[in-house]
Amino acid sequence: MEPSLATYLALSGILFTIGAVGVIFKRNALGMFMCIELMLNAVNLTFVAFSRYYADVTGQLFVFMVMSVAAAEAAVGLGIIIAFFRNRLSIDTDDASILKN
Repeated sequence: MEPSLATYLALSGILFTIGAVGVIFKRNALGMFMCIELMLNAVNLTFVAFSRYYADVTGQLFVFMVMSVAAAEAAVGLGIIIAFFRNRLSIDTDDASILKN
């Protein structure tokens, strides 16, 4: 039996909620970054589910482009986190407020 559209959308909603809760409650930058990526992949799952449901390839092509941009964003984001860690020896977001001065 093949999962229905509602199953994919429910899974996507659960993944997005887990990511949003993680962004709100995580204290380190790497954990927040991973939760943002989880939210992005939840949205991608929604695009693929609708694309398959309506038998249109446009959503899948859009996900391909989003994942390409996300790979570049991940490289830049991890570079920023590594640079922050080298300067502060911590990836705690509370230490980022020191950068304001």
